[in-house]
Amino acid sequence: MPPADAADADAEKKKDESREPPPADKVVVTRQRVRLGGRDLDCTVTCGTLVLREESAKEGKAEADKPRASVFFVAYALDGAEPESRPVTFSFNGGPGSSSVWLHLGLLGPKRVALDDEGRAPPPPGRLVDNEHSLLDGSDLVFIDPVGTGYSRMVAGEKVDEFHDYRRDLESVGEFIRLYCSRYGRWASPKYLIGESYGTTRAAGLSGHLLERHGMYLNGLMLVSCALDFSVLRFDANNDLPPVLFLPTYAATAWYHGRLAPDLQAKPLRAVLDEAEAFASARYAQALFRGSRLAAPEREAIAREVARYTGLSPEYVLRTNLRVDIHRYTKELLRAEGRTVGRLDSRFTGADRDSAGEHYEFDPGFAAIFGAYAAAMNDYVRRELRYEEDAPYEVLKGLYLNWGWKDFANRYAGVGETLRKALAMNPHMRVLVANGYYDFATPHFASDYTFDHLGMDEGLRERFRVSYYEAGHMMYVHRPSLGRLAAELREFVSA
Repeated sequence: MPPADAADADAEKKKDESREPPPADKVVVTRQRVRLGGRDLDCTVTCGTLVLREESAKEGKAEADKPRASVFFVAYALDGAEPESRPVTFSFNGGPGSSSVWLHLGLLGPKRVALDDEGRAPPPPGRLVDNEHSLLDGSDLVFIDPVGTGYSRMVAGEKVDEFHDYRRDLESVGEFIRLYCSRYGRWASPKYLIGESYGTTRAAGLSGHLLERHGMYLNGLMLVSCALDFSVLRFDANNDLPPVLFLPTYAATAWYHGRLAPDLQAKPLRAVLDEAEAFASARYAQALFRGSRLAAPEREAIAREVARYTGLSPEYVLRTNLRVDIHRYTKELLRAEGRTVGRLDSRFTGADRDSAGEHYEFDPGFAAIFGAYAAAMNDYVRRELRYEEDAPYEVLKGLYLNWGWKDFANRYAGVGETLRKALAMNPHMRVLVANGYYDFATPHFASDYTFDHLGMDEGLRERFRVSYYEAGHMMYVHRPSLGRLAAELREFVSA
């Protein structure tokens, strides 16, 4: 029998051998030549994961630089440019639970997923084409996959859902941005954030977090399909904002599918929206404010007007107590034809097994593009970017189902005040807002309402630029909208 000290040494050796090696950065560098604006541009592409580390305390002793997560990114830097004059744009999508693939391969990157002019994917598999609208000629680009999306993962042994919280998400994405700027020499560069959907929530939060935590002042935010105030998006009992703010998008959708009365159908979309917005913000809002005090004749008159702008029947509107839920609307508008309309893009339609249900089986707007983006990204990252990884690339996970909102306990989440304060503290930061008329996830009228209620003075409002597109949540899948949005982004970062 070996002595006790030898046995202990042997046990410790086996324990060391069983431990997983500490996580390390895994980065691959390639080079691309892209053609933009009639000229060839050479760029360096850095693709891989950076390990996020943070200090922690254990049994009264500080453990510096403890690895917590690996964050996957793809960065494009134009060769030969000077950091102090070359902007860098950090990009992420929403969910929460979405990777950055949509803005990367749909709008900003040098490659984009091939779709037809309306945004429908060809037969699978998805493929990439050169993106003549890429922002790369105006800014270097860094696409970030938050923890739990793409190839970004928690370090083994850490709590899987720890970073799936509003505050922890800000801290981790903010730490990645700080680390990237330090590692790649970008503190002297003009810095921009672009986020989509929940990515706009994250971007607004980061405008304050980066400023106050790291002293990093941003030059601008680009907010695609805004979600800054969740009270305007949640159809809950006694919350009468969503029925009012969704109604113009109902009108746009009914107009697109030819379900409005002939006099409205004959008008251009913007004229229909002007009427619908005037009704929604005046007579409709006043009627809902009165609640059960609204007399029966008035209730029936309002139901007829709601029906006029939604393409539904007055009887159906009355049965919903004048408050048509978004999920009911996507099922009800084309129910007689056995079709549903999309939530992310209501121009798209689908068919369910059960036409009598209250909720569609899938979102036709999402289904139209999901497969093409997933296949194109998985192929691109391996074949062109030379990054090898056996783990699945998580294009979209349902992290939003259990997302943490401790900062907003017992109230609706809202980051408008964070954005207003950041704008007040940083007088050079500007904001660009892009809205789609056929977007039921973040309707344009709800976005307008949010910015109208930020409490900004005229000086702050002058730093906002708002635009609208005849497309949905990812308005860039629509070819005409892609070209116009890309031009506005390029002008924004070059100002």
